[in-house]
Amino acid sequence: MKKLYKLLSLSAIIVIGMMVLNSCKKDWLTPKPLSIFSAEYTFVDAVGFNAALNGCARNLRDEWYGDGAPIITETIFSEVAVEGTDDKTGPAQNLDVLIKPDANLNSTDANRIGWYWTQEWIGVRLANTIISRLPAATAIPEATKNIIKGKAYFYRAYDYYRLTNQFGDVPCPLKELSSVKTDYATVKREVILQRMKQDLDSAVIWVPWTADRGDVNKGAIYHLLAKIDLALGLFDDAIAAASAVINNGTYKLMTARFGVDAGIASKNVVWDLHRPINKAAAANTEVLFLVTDFLGNPGGYYQDRTATNPGTGGIQSMRQAAPGISIAGIRTPNGGTGISPLANIEIDNMQMYGRGIGRCRSTSYHYNEIWDDVNDLRHDSTSGNWMYMENLRYSNPGLKTSTPPDPYYGQRLRLYSATGTLLCSDTLRQWYPWPHYKIYIPDVENTPMRGGHTEWYVARLAETFLIRAEAYVWKGDMVNAAADVNKVRQRAGCAPYTAANMSIGTILDERARELYYEEGRKTELTRIAYLFAKTGKPYNGKTYTLANFSTSNFMVDRILEKNVFYAKNFVTIHQDVFRISQYHVLWPIPQSAISANSDGRINQNKGYSGADLNVPPLDVIPEG
Repeated sequence: MKKLYKLLSLSAIIVIGMMVLNSCKKDWLTPKPLSIFSAEYTFVDAVGFNAALNGCARNLRDEWYGDGAPIITETIFSEVAVEGTDDKTGPAQNLDVLIKPDANLNSTDANRIGWYWTQEWIGVRLANTIISRLPAATAIPEATKNIIKGKAYFYRAYDYYRLTNQFGDVPCPLKELSSVKTDYATVKREVILQRMKQDLDSAVIWVPWTADRGDVNKGAIYHLLAKIDLALGLFDDAIAAASAVINNGTYKLMTARFGVDAGIASKNVVWDLHRPINKAAAANTEVLFLVTDFLGNPGGYYQDRTATNPGTGGIQSMRQAAPGISIAGIRTPNGGTGISPLANIEIDNMQMYGRGIGRCRSTSYHYNEIWDDVNDLRHDSTSGNWMYMENLRYSNPGLKTSTPPDPYYGQRLRLYSATGTLLCSDTLRQWYPWPHYKIYIPDVENTPMRGGHTEWYVARLAETFLIRAEAYVWKGDMVNAAADVNKVRQRAGCAPYTAANMSIGTILDERARELYYEEGRKTELTRIAYLFAKTGKPYNGKTYTLANFSTSNFMVDRILEKNVFYAKNFVTIHQDVFRISQYHVLWPIPQSAISANSDGRINQNKGYSGADLNVPPLDVIPEG
């Protein structure tokens, strides 16, 4: 069942309101006899329902994979990175100009806001179908039904958690659609999250602790429940949910060497934790939930275990997040072209570090300001975990054959000559440090490497500790907060914090150190912004309210505090300027979805065109 069925985005659901069964032909609206892949044949036994759950996992997976992966958009709406593409207008740099409801919101050359809107509704639709069809599957034992339903609840809650912290108030369908629907209404964010909490409270009863890697287990559900509890301001509940994972004994932080490179003395446990083949290894007790990606060709880096998982084209993390060293502009002090874009040469920078294009460009906050311990393995360049441009060497073979030969061939790169001349023409895109241990993924398909096939963490125990630590901070229990943060820090070789060090800013710094290119950073910043507005607690002496959320909020204030590109309105060599405004705390609802909803009203977020037509959001979820 390679394509069990294909689901539509909410925009298309609003227009058409029916399921597409294994077809994308132009005449798919024409009624046809049921195939063996039809819902009537699929949703009859556990095999069919589990195949549909696998579809949920595959839908979730694509956030991290491929060229211009959506995770980049989440990351650049934060303090840790910006969009570094500066040879054209269109990439998300001037957000005031480019982030609009009717703009291009789903392109590798622009942003992937539209991808999140589309794919998360696909995930909701698929989960709703599973949940709605289960009662009629009389051949499945009740206990098995509950496990399937609990897993579907997880996927639906995951998508609604992301939607409500990306777009705010949104519609909330909870049942399978069988006819055209054009009267969606916007539901309050908190009402949706309360329902998701209710669902997950049931799911943790039904779903077992152990499952195949890539499948939903009780630990993953508790982890997500803790996040939703946090989003609702239920700090004691968040602590209880996180503690259920931490105290269970099934999961432990990886503190000792393990896996494929364990015998390489120069490496360390942080390196081991992020090796592709180690992520799903039986020895890895830290992973709660991951997405899988296998290369299907025999002899490849991974074998396709299931024959229903064709892979993604690879993670391409080196292409996205490493500097653009292959782009002309890095020179030796003598003026020679310093880096060759060729692979398989004497000094092969392309194969060692990948053909980066600087699309997800780290900020000084991420690569410099948050690192407060020289022993932190996550920032260690001696072991090769962290890379600086000065670690690379001038590699252009032409330097050896020039007249006279350039003596800098083979020497380490430098940014300035002895006389102070800048030796890089584009420091935005080509010159910045990066976490090599995190984004280096061997690639057998591309030369130079871009980042190959790997599983990827969605939830692991390190984040569970940081979730619980955050809940303790909101409660004012800084002693317990420090103890949880220190679990993560001390695994990385850092000295422990004291209670006096604890704050929401400290938690976010630790998340940036530990979870770069894993977490949806914008999602978490918006969640925290809602909490500052809800609780009235101050940040840097400033307080916020829900009434003024789109004109004054923690998320954008923190970005302007920490991200120098937005703070200083940095201008690129293409003369584009970095700008962000307070209303970017929420992304725009695509205008196509609003326009297609002809018999109802989907509200637009304040700050974007069309918000003047909004109606009060519902405080109950409509039936049907």
